[in-house]
Amino acid sequence: MRINYFFVLLSLFFSSCLKKEKLPNFIFILLDDYGYTDLGCYGSKFYETPNIDRLASEGIRFTDAYAACPVSSPTRAALMTGKYPVNTGVTDWIPGRQVVASGLPEDRFLSQAFSLQLSLQENTIAEALKSIGYSTMISGKWHLGQDSVFWPENQGFDVNKGGYSNGSPNKSNRSNGYFSPYGNPRLKDGPDGEYLTDRQTDEAIRFIEDKKDKPFFVYLSYYAVHNPMQGKEELIQHFTKKADSMGLNDKEPFTKEKDWIKLAPKGNFKERTMQSNAVYAAMIYSVDENLGKLFAKLKQLKLDRNTIIFFTSDNGGLSTCEGSPTSNFPLRAGKGWLYEGGIRVPLIIKAPGFIDKPAVTDVPVSTIDFYQTILEMTGTTYISNKTDGVSILPVLQSGKIEPRPLFWHYPHYSNQGGNPGSAVRFGNYKLIDDFETGMQELYDLNLDISESNDISVANPEKVRELYGMLNEWRNKNGAKMMDPNPNWNGKR
Repeated sequence: MRINYFFVLLSLFFSSCLKKEKLPNFIFILLDDYGYTDLGCYGSKFYETPNIDRLASEGIRFTDAYAACPVSSPTRAALMTGKYPVNTGVTDWIPGRQVVASGLPEDRFLSQAFSLQLSLQENTIAEALKSIGYSTMISGKWHLGQDSVFWPENQGFDVNKGGYSNGSPNKSNRSNGYFSPYGNPRLKDGPDGEYLTDRQTDEAIRFIEDKKDKPFFVYLSYYAVHNPMQGKEELIQHFTKKADSMGLNDKEPFTKEKDWIKLAPKGNFKERTMQSNAVYAAMIYSVDENLGKLFAKLKQLKLDRNTIIFFTSDNGGLSTCEGSPTSNFPLRAGKGWLYEGGIRVPLIIKAPGFIDKPAVTDVPVSTIDFYQTILEMTGTTYISNKTDGVSILPVLQSGKIEPRPLFWHYPHYSNQGGNPGSAVRFGNYKLIDDFETGMQELYDLNLDISESNDISVANPEKVRELYGMLNEWRNKNGAKMMDPNPNWNGKR
């Protein structure tokens, strides 16, 4: 962990200036592999999320919010630093596919090495808040380094309950995934059968009760709804019956009639076309139920009027592989893809004292924006590391920020079938530069949210404009490209 003494002195100055006004508390809720339409307030008719829906009715709901990457670790690094993945060096999930394989014969290119941890030289949002007097806690997933030296307690978190190298619950002969025993070196096992989502929330509540008299930052990073699919039996039965009553169990939920599946290398690729998985629905319900418990505790402790809540996901829902438990329709594809299903995510912000009235906004925002936003809400305007995001506080207050492009760079083949590439969104237009095909695809998201109509041929000037933006950004940020695969068999 780097100590920036200038930052510390300035932080003390800001802290002394703010003594007369109570600093807001923050709870940042991050779900794993949670899709854009996995909530009632975003259109789901099958999943049940009454507490999250109520949160949306009390705050700002974003229709055009994005994860910084279509997979987990890079987005989490972006959240901690306010930087694009290209500037943290974490561009794929850790440890990544090509740590154990040098590429498939069907892959035209090979990925270059990427950082396997969040550098201790970064000043995380937890470190920034801690320096101005906040107590900090993570409850749940970290996934930003294999070695314990890179785990949360060395990245600004006073308390770490469950954050370590793994990106999913540990299921083995000695551990039972979402049910205790957990096999987690940073979370003691509970009673046999204890459910991980319940435990994560209970740990967060205990921390809040202990720190209620001083400002706190809680990073409630749920392992849900990542694989393995495990829910409470009574909830699974509830949603199985619900699927029956809706006629969903009589329908085929998957398709393999997709061109990309026919061209993909060997793998169990199948795309889910509707939401009907009872286990996945049960996992979502457990998250919502626990958040209801958390919100009630804030009200009981009289902290609800001074606690800012963020709710979002690290990438799009898993819809094309590994069981394909959800559908992101009307968005295209899902986790591991640069199409909207892989990067567009739900985002709800409840910010008492900063929001005049509840609203829905279509302003495009990204994971990289939370760092600056949180610091501005504390009155701290100086940060010691350069960030790529902007404060979106004006969106909460006036509904506007200066239009700007958003970028993605994912120079890896995803486990979910997605090709390596880069993308840019500016205004209503989005361009995807697909490295595998060598083609640039253009979509007007205002008219075609499903990205079903590539309009690049009919709009060459717009392609040149956005491709120029993308190239300039990649060059400016030193984005690593890919190397030719000398063993490529030419079959894809």
